[in-house]
Parts: sequence; structure tokens; C-alpha cells
Amino acid sequence: MSRRAIAAVAWLSLLFVLACSSALPPPPPDASQAKSSGAPARQPGPAADPGATLDDEVMVADGDPGPVPVTRADPARGSRLAPVTIVVFSDFECPFCKHLGGTLRQLEQRYGAERLRVVWKNFPLAFHKQARPTAEAAMAVFAHAGPRAFWAFHDAIFTADERLSPEVQATALRRAGVTPGQIPQLVQQSGAAQKVAADMALAGRLGVNGTPASFINGVLLVGAQPAERFAEIIDAQLAAAQALRAEGTPPEKIYAALAKKNFAPPAEEPDDADDEESDGGVVHLVPVGDSPVRGADTALVTMVLFSDYQCPFCRRVTPTVEKLRAQYGDKLRVVWKDHPLPFHPRAEPAAELAREARAQKGNDAFWQANDRLLASEAALDDAALEAVAADLRLNVNAVKRAVASHKHAAKIEADVDLADDLGAQGTPHFFINGRSLVGAQPIEKFQAIIDEEIAKAEAMVVAGTPRAKVYEAIQKQAVPPAPPPKVSVPPAPKGHPSKGAAAGKVVIQAFSDFQCPFCARAAATMDELIKAFPGKVRVVYRHLPLPFHPEAQLAAEAAMEALAQKGPAGFWKMHDLLFKVSDASNLDRAALEQHAASLGLDAARFAKALDEHTHRAAVEADAQAARSAGITGTPGFVINGYLVSGAQPLAKFKKVVRRALNEAN
Repeated sequence: MSRRAIAAVAWLSLLFVLACSSALPPPPPDASQAKSSGAPARQPGPAADPGATLDDEVMVADGDPGPVPVTRADPARGSRLAPVTIVVFSDFECPFCKHLGGTLRQLEQRYGAERLRVVWKNFPLAFHKQARPTAEAAMAVFAHAGPRAFWAFHDAIFTADERLSPEVQATALRRAGVTPGQIPQLVQQSGAAQKVAADMALAGRLGVNGTPASFINGVLLVGAQPAERFAEIIDAQLAAAQALRAEGTPPEKIYAALAKKNFAPPAEEPDDADDEESDGGVVHLVPVGDSPVRGADTALVTMVLFSDYQCPFCRRVTPTVEKLRAQYGDKLRVVWKDHPLPFHPRAEPAAELAREARAQKGNDAFWQANDRLLASEAALDDAALEAVAADLRLNVNAVKRAVASHKHAAKIEADVDLADDLGAQGTPHFFINGRSLVGAQPIEKFQAIIDEEIAKAEAMVVAGTPRAKVYEAIQKQAVPPAPPPKVSVPPAPKGHPSKGAAAGKVVIQAFSDFQCPFCARAAATMDELIKAFPGKVRVVYRHLPLPFHPEAQLAAEAAMEALAQKGPAGFWKMHDLLFKVSDASNLDRAALEQHAASLGLDAARFAKALDEHTHRAAVEADAQAARSAGITGTPGFVINGYLVSGAQPLAKFKKVVRRALNEAN
């Protein structure tokens, strides 16, 4: 019997086990077992890798699989001995999963197949009508033609310009070497439907209730988070894996050991718990401010909506909000807060248009623009925005200037800052009298909370609270947002490289690694931050070369030698050269000597400093300062004591700097 037939038999046997329990699947059967099992062999198809062995092809798990098992039934990219495994529960119709697909490819390129493995698990959401059939087709492709065909299918869907449709799926199938007509038979023969069901059952046991959900060596990360957030966890896990290897743990046992250590079982909820309400009825401090409002100040319930004009779920929930307004009348008011997500490039221009409409013609014009922008068929390119402005009889030239100049950026940024304070990472996110409700939920979810809040508010009115003061009274009891975490880091030694205001009230200690591409991105953000706060911010560079970046240590020493020879200007020129391309080819010994020559450094002195590791102690002192503060990944920033991890957006840094400035004044 062929290896592919054996793989098919092993898959079907495994599916039965996975559907019944979370126990380790049986070992792959030999040919005689396969013949007696009665399981259908895979139909002939294009080989994913003609030279692949069975283990190469199916990524069999070794030993105890841990709480998030990876088995031969799971499509995977990367070595099964990789020290870090990301198991992602995903949905082919979810736009956030699509965005995460690009992020994962970026991470795979950064870390390489020997250090990072990405494993796919299916979690098609019920309201995505095409997601489950597509998941079953994907599993059939995997059974029929192997992992390369699966990933070709996967990548074709996630890189398509348009949303998932039968036409997009057909194109993806052809790219995988399968015709659409083959799929019904392949799904039936392969047990693909059972595999999807088993993945969904596992997701339930792990506490997954939305997509995407990623387990990084067992550490759960929910949503299409930035690559920097993944990298922060990956870097920590690489260090943990290295420690286990030093203790003698074999490579094939690393994943299970770390997943067991890191996995946090989902908290048990009472039977009547509302699993969509993330914080169990906690009332958050959510000021209305001068945001656009629909409804009377005397409404008993205030529903604050953080939304994004380019978000399909924000558009989907709009009819629900309108039904609620019609149902509750003057008992409900709706407050709009802008939260344009960074991967939606047209969301911020659309927000500028809506705010400019309000500036020109008042609150009613804002909501007219808002309705137009959230219509299901609405386009958001420049021409479409100008058409909306013209239809609303706005000053179109003024609208164009507002969009181009980001006229209303400060108010939009204030909303984004508030969302960050509240932990509202995605959109739409509602706060109903301060109580959190996440996502485009069914109307019944909203009604349940609103009805409870109306009852509470009516009791407050009977007790003497004026209707117009109900929300204010509720907010007085709200939980304020937690400040950013603080750490204690000693100041850098005198003469350490810095830029910006020498006497700035805000000092940012930037712990960085020259082989880290996210550090390069964050370095550019630091330059923007200095410009945003002229005369107020100083950035001090501190070294944190990570142990799994082999060229980072010597690169750090080279930068310090540039400082020794040419002062701060020499250091920053070397810094820019090292970050120009953050990979080994730009950081090896030959490249470092080329950089030194281009800066006019003394070549013999430079070579001696590297050979004798003249600056190793200084670099290690920085790294030790970071470790003492609990900073293990890069980039890490300490802003007057406040810790910000990762290459965060500029808005995040600006918010922390403003807090630090207020405290310093």
C-alpha cells in the first residue's frame, strides 16, 4: 500500500479518537493494518512533495501531545521539531483571519521553518455560511494532495482581493491542483467533515469562541493582533525552549512541555452566564464627551459604540442598532466613537469625512454621513467620499482638505486612546451603561442587557435621580481604566547614545536588538515621537541582543565602537545602517566592517574592538537591566517608568508620553 493510502487510513483512525476524547491518537498503522481497516485510500492526486516521507508530510506528534494537540491530521508549515508552534483556529470567511494569514507569513519568514511551525485548525463560525463547506473542502484537499496543496488553497483564499465566494473557492481549488467537481467525492472519502467537527469540538474544550484564536506554545492570543505582539511571545518561548534544551529535554518534547506549562484552562462559567459579555457585568468608565449622539440626554440607557467604517462586522451590526433605537425610543441613546483599525486604510479617511460633515452642518449631518458610510454597498475610496460630501451638500473642497490634512485626527486619536484604555481591541465594541458587549451579536444579546439596565435606571429615577443624570450617576460607580504597567530600570550610564531633547521631561529607554525587524520599525516610530513632542522627549538606546539572533551581539558591539570613535552622531549613523536590513547578511562580520569603512571609522581599531569584545560588558549591562525589569523580548520601551512592549502604533506611544508629561509637570 502507498504512503498516501497509509496516511489516509491513519487520518480516519485519528478522527474517531479526536471526536471522542482528547487522548493521544494511535500510531500510524502499517500496511497490513490499513488493509484490514476498511478505510478508503486517498484517490491519486498531485503530490505535495514527491520526495517527502510520511512524517514530513503529516507532521506526526511525538509523545504526550499536551493540551493543544498537534497531530498528523493537521496541516502545518515548519519543522515538527521547531521550538515554537502556533496552533491557529481559523475561518476562511473571517476577514480578521485573512489579515492574520499575512501576519503569520511575515512571522514565518522572520523566524524560519526550523524555529517556527504554524498549524491550522478549523473553526468556521455559524454566521459565515460559506466557511464550513470551505473548511471541509480544504481538509479534503489536504487528504488528497498533501500539505503543499492545502497551503496553496489556503493562500489563494487569504490573498484574494475579494471576499470568499464560490468563484474564489474554485480558483483556490485549481491552484491546489484539484477541480471543483472532485470535492464532493473527496470530502466523503477523506472524512473531512469529521475532521472539521473534531477541530470545532477541541476549540470548545480550549475555550475558543471566536476567530482567529492562536495558541503559541499554549499561550492564547485572540484576534488579528499585530506581528509585534506575536513576536513578543515567540521570542519569550524561544528563550524558554532554549532553557529546556539546556536541561536535556529532547527537541520533540519541547512543544508539549511548554504548552502544558503555558496553557490556561478556560474558566468555568455558570449555566446562565452570557459568554459574549467579556467582563461579567463590570461597569467601565466610558465618558460621552463631545462625541456624536443619537437620542435624548434623558435616555435611561447610553450605548457607546466603538466602530470602524471599513469593518464588515460594524456594517453588519448597523441594522441591529437601528432596530434597537426603534424598539426602545427615548429610553436609548447611541454614542459614536471612532476606532479605525490600523489594517483598514480607508477607515480613518472615512472618519475624517463624517467628522467634517459634523463640523460643517452639525450632528444631523454627521449621522447622515455615518449612515452612508456604513451602508453594505458603500465604497470608501476618495471618489466615493467626495460623492458622499456632494450628496450631503457639504463644501467638497473643505472635505478634501480635511481628509488630506487629517484635520480631525486629534479627536479620532482620543477615541482610539479611550478604546485602548478600555481594552476594546477590535470592532464593533459596545458599552451599554458601561457594560461591555463585543462584536456583531444577535439582537437578543443587546436586549437582555438593555432591559436589565432600564430596570436599574427606573429604580434610580424613583429613588430621586433625574433622568438626565442617570448615566452620570452610573459612571460615578464605574471601574476606571488601569494605567500602563510600571517597571524599575536604572538610568543608562553617562554618555549612552540618545537623541531628542537633552533635558526632556520624558525619557524613553528603548531596549532593542539589531537583528529584530520590529525593532527597526519601532526606531522609525521613535523619530516620529520626538517630532510630535518637540523639546520634551529624549530617547536613549539600550541593547538587548536576543540569544537566538546570532549576529545581534556583535552588531551591538560594533555600534558602541562607532560611538567610541565618532560620538553620538557616529552611533546613530551606524544604528541606521544596521537597521537598514535587519537580517544576518547585513550584520555579519564582513558587513560590519563595510559599515565602519563607510562611516570613516579607524578600521584597525574597529577590528580590534570586535576581536577583543571591548564593548561586551556595556552591552551586557544593558541586557541585565532589561532582564531585571522583566523585559525579555524586543523592542521594549520604558517611558518614565511605564512599560510598552513591542513595535506599537505611534498613537499608543503618544498616549503614554502624554500621561508621563502630565505627571512630570
